[in-house]
Amino acid sequence: MIQEVAQIEYNTERPKLIIPEYGRHIQKMVDQAIATEDKQERNKIAKSIIAVMGNLNPHLRDVPDFQPMLWDQLFIISDFKLDVDSPFPIPSREELMERPEPLKYPQNHPKYRFYGNNIKRMIDVANSWEEGDKKEGLILTIANHMKKCFLNWNKDTVEDDVIFEHLFELSGGKINLKNSDEDLSDASNLLKNKKRFNTNNSGKKNYKSNNNNNRNRKRH
Repeated sequence: MIQEVAQIEYNTERPKLIIPEYGRHIQKMVDQAIATEDKQERNKIAKSIIAVMGNLNPHLRDVPDFQPMLWDQLFIISDFKLDVDSPFPIPSREELMERPEPLKYPQNHPKYRFYGNNIKRMIDVANSWEEGDKKEGLILTIANHMKKCFLNWNKDTVEDDVIFEHLFELSGGKINLKNSDEDLSDASNLLKNKKRFNTNNSGKKNYKSNNNNNRNRKRH
């Protein structure tokens, strides 16, 4: 009994798995393939390992790069020590370990991030339209939406001149309302939906509390 307990393997004493998702048995199969001297036999073992790895991921069988991914993972598990004939280009350690370039944040004007990218797209569309009532209507709609965004993210009041200045900058100087007589919607109207939402929430809470009070009265 003591000898059997002494032969038990503990994970803390075992070599670290390179890709733990495939488990210890796949790692041992790869180690056996590395230790096999005959290359033809190694190729057979490698194909068998690929088949087992594929059975462990049946949901990925229809993925176009499924087989190349399995072979890449096989070489990773072997720590790039496995010498076999792969049906796909054998990756190098440097290629797989290379860090990807950081993604650029898709923001045209980080200074006015609270407006969002859609505002900039709408401004670009307005710049492409011919002069006329339709373009003027679109510009006023954009300006009012900008004012609403500003109020939601900053404070409860803002002068129209501030919005006109931002619109001028975001449009590259092509839309200039700084000296116009146009007036945007009042802040109270733009934030009306927000206040309604808060009122509805408070109303629901009062409704529940009233129901509870009525129930307590009935019990007494």
